[in-house]
Amino acid sequence: MKDILTIFTDIHDGNLAYHVGDKKTNVDKNRKTLALKYNYDYEKLVSMNQTHGNNVQIVDFSSEKIIDDCDGLITNIKDLPLMVMVADCIPILLHDEEKGVIAALHAGRNSTFLKIVEVAINRMKENFGTNPLDIKATLGPSIQKCCYELSVELSNIVKTSFGSEFVDGRNIDLQAINKAILKENGVVNIEDYEICTKCTSKVHYSYRKNPKTGRFAGIIKL
Repeated sequence: MKDILTIFTDIHDGNLAYHVGDKKTNVDKNRKTLALKYNYDYEKLVSMNQTHGNNVQIVDFSSEKIIDDCDGLITNIKDLPLMVMVADCIPILLHDEEKGVIAALHAGRNSTFLKIVEVAINRMKENFGTNPLDIKATLGPSIQKCCYELSVELSNIVKTSFGSEFVDGRNIDLQAINKAILKENGVVNIEDYEICTKCTSKVHYSYRKNPKTGRFAGIIKL
C-alpha cells in the first residue's frame, strides 16, 4: 500500500487492550512503545470498546479516542491511526487508494453475521464516494476453519444464511464468508494472512487457546 501504515502486532508488542484485566499502566506503556516503533502519534490513536456488533463510525481529530459500542472505524484524515483489537476474531483493514479513506474493522462471528464489511463499504461509498474496486482489503491473523468449531445450531445458521460451502461439519470458515461479502460488494483486491491464531501461530493471542489472554491489534494510518 502506498503512503500508508498497515500493521498487525503480535505478543512481542504486548497486550494492547484495557478490558482484559491488565494494569492500565502496562497497556499505556505497550501502546506508547508501539507508536514509537511505527512512528505515529500515540495521542492521536483511535480505538474502540468493541461489542461484536456492526456499528461503524466515521472519526476525525475531534472524535473520542476510545469509541464506545463500536466495531468499525473509518477516516479520511491523514496521521489519524485507527486500531482494532483481537484474539481470534478477524482484524480487517480497508484502504480506498484513490480517495484516501481507511477503515479498521472487528469481524468476529456476530459482526460477520451482521455483515460489518458491507456496512463499512456502504459508509465509505456514501460519505466519501469510494468505488469498491479501489479498495484494498487485508484480513489479519485470526482463528481459521481448522479450529473454529461452533454448535450445531450456529453452524446451521451459517448454512442457511450464507451457504453450506462455508461449513465443514461444525467448523466455520469466517474468512471465506468475509471474503465472499467483500466480493459481493465489489472488492476484488483482497489479501488474507491465512495464519490461525489458535493452532499455527506462536506469536498471536488466542482466546480459544487461553481465555485469560491479551489482545493484539491491526492498525492502519494514512
